[in-house]
Amino acid sequence: MTHKISVENIKCGGCINTITTALMKLQGVDKVDIDKETEIISVAGNTEKSILIHTLSGLGYPEKGKNNLLKKARSYVSCGVGKMN
Repeated sequence: MTHKISVENIKCGGCINTITTALMKLQGVDKVDIDKETEIISVAGNTEKSILIHTLSGLGYPEKGKNNLLKKARSYVSCGVGKMN
């Protein structure tokens, strides 16, 4: 099964690295593909979509339309961490 999730705040490769690393740690996730331009994340595997959405939101990458200042700030932290790893 593949879930496609449209998110906000993906700015660079650091963001992509952080998102991919976090999602691949979840049980049942087999593959993560991220399109930076459209901000669509495709996750293949056997994981509940709600778990993916919750994880992404916690990193600062909420679903489209659910963004706020705190999530934007979190995305910058996640981006920086992703660049260092």
